[in-house]
Amino acid sequence: MILDIAFIIYKLILIAIIFGISLFIAMYATLAERKIAGFMQDRHGPNRAGPFGMLQPLADGVKLFFKEEIIPGDANKKLFILGPCIAMITACMTSAVIPWGTTLEIGNKSLPLVVTDLNIGILYVFGVVSLGVYGIMFGGWASNNKFSLLGAIRASSQMISYEIAMGFAIISLLLVTGSLSLKEIVEGQANSHWNIVYQPLGFLIFIICVFAETNRTPFDLPECET
Repeated sequence: MILDIAFIIYKLILIAIIFGISLFIAMYATLAERKIAGFMQDRHGPNRAGPFGMLQPLADGVKLFFKEEIIPGDANKKLFILGPCIAMITACMTSAVIPWGTTLEIGNKSLPLVVTDLNIGILYVFGVVSLGVYGIMFGGWASNNKFSLLGAIRASSQMISYEIAMGFAIISLLLVTGSLSLKEIVEGQANSHWNIVYQPLGFLIFIICVFAETNRTPFDLPECET
């Protein structure tokens, strides 16, 4: 019983650390994207908050938390709140099967640096990512606004359409590794070449699909930032 409680506490701590690292990486990956886009467009990009704009993600986060929450009067309030929750939860759930290292040695115990090692990790990631589309559709439909609905349809159709090409890129990886477990795929590259050497075309297709799946530049048309 004590071992079970210790195991659960370890997993909860690991989940909290992974969640924090994921948010930190997302913050500064977005800043890097804005800096590179600014350089390509002959402008500075974010440069006001902190030295060289390094505190801009923190400023954006504080602004986001303190913004007034406005729910349209004609909206379906439950689905209006549920939509973003589904999109965020599904994005975080994919981290559960990603191996963040080999093992952590504490005393005479070896603790794996992965939340759960599924032998069908790739299928789990695809299933969870596919559920994120429902969050987009719920958010667009629940607002009871035709323009929001059209935007949600555009975003969902783009996410779904690129999943086919991404699936083929993953299949090419599975043919090389012979496993659906992300841990085994990573360990297979430890004593050999990276899989990009064997499947460069699959890697290129996968990267393009990832940008399209996440609606990042140059596939940011559903975001309608302009």
